Amino acid sequence: MKLGIGAISFGPRASVNVEMIQHAERLGFDSAWTAEAYGNDAVTTATWALANTTTLKVGTSIMQMPARQPAMAAMTAMTLDHLSGGRFILGLGPSGPQVVEGWYGVPYGKPLTRTREYIKIIRAIWAREDFLAHQGEHYSIPLSGPSASGLGKPLKSILHGNPNIPIYTASISPNGMRCAGEVADGVFPMMVDPEKVDSVYLPYIQEGFEAAGGGKSLDDFAIVPGVSVIISDDIEKVRMPVKNNMALYIGGMGARNKNFYNDLAKRLGYEEAAVKIQELFLGGQRAEAALAVPDELVDACHLVGPADRIRERLQAWKAAGAKKWVHTMNINTPQPEALELVAEEML
Repeated sequence: MKLGIGAISFGPRASVNVEMIQHAERLGFDSAWTAEAYGNDAVTTATWALANTTTLKVGTSIMQMPARQPAMAAMTAMTLDHLSGGRFILGLGPSGPQVVEGWYGVPYGKPLTRTREYIKIIRAIWAREDFLAHQGEHYSIPLSGPSASGLGKPLKSILHGNPNIPIYTASISPNGMRCAGEVADGVFPMMVDPEKVDSVYLPYIQEGFEAAGGGKSLDDFAIVPGVSVIISDDIEKVRMPVKNNMALYIGGMGARNKNFYNDLAKRLGYEEAAVKIQELFLGGQRAEAALAVPDELVDACHLVGPADRIRERLQAWKAAGAKKWVHTMNINTPQPEALELVAEEML
């Protein structure tokens, strides 16, 4: 199994913890990951991380597709791939309707149709086998229709890109997993219990492999879950920041009748808790929503508490890696000693 490190944290100021990333690089970590929501962007932070490292791969988990036309994402990836000596990984995601329409001001549309079209266009740009032309439900290249000037023409990238830049997608729903398995090289799932990958995620990914054909399998596909790691003898204290984050997603990252994270918590076996967390969060009781996140859910998906307890739980992750259920653990932690503990056990 490989190890990655979360390279940024969301907040009122953009920041990249270069010292932690470089420490992870020295420890033998394989990758660092940036992301975006509706504040800092993922590309600038990824560029900063690449410029301050020499061996780490750096990826975006995620670049939001509605924020950029696919040609722009393809150009960005090619440029970073060239400048970094082949260390960039393109991670994409559709985001959700609240952000897509409330922040970017564009229709949410059909996220999986968008994903398929987006990746198809990017791969065509990188391949440079022909001039770019695509007429789909989300993208029309060259633009056609009543709003077009009629002057657009098919183009071919000036830059010669690497057609093998990996593309991962952020997906948690069954259909999203199928789509990832079919058209991507990896997936960023959320709230992963390493002992339940085969029941919660893998069946849908494998259906995507079958749709892709060509013998696609876990041998050439990366499952990259995010895992919080905090070492402390006060387990209740260090569970709380994780619970706060999980409550935000399970309770508030979506509408009452359309919250993919809430649905995922239910599939993990926490249906009653998921309903309660959402009711509390949407009712303005955020602290109570966090307290409603079960300890068992935190401990299943994250690593918090005394060092020996974390070492013991890491064995489940090691077993998942041996089965290729997990390709890379993306570690999120403020503690250098947590990076050291995980590297000691896993590398």
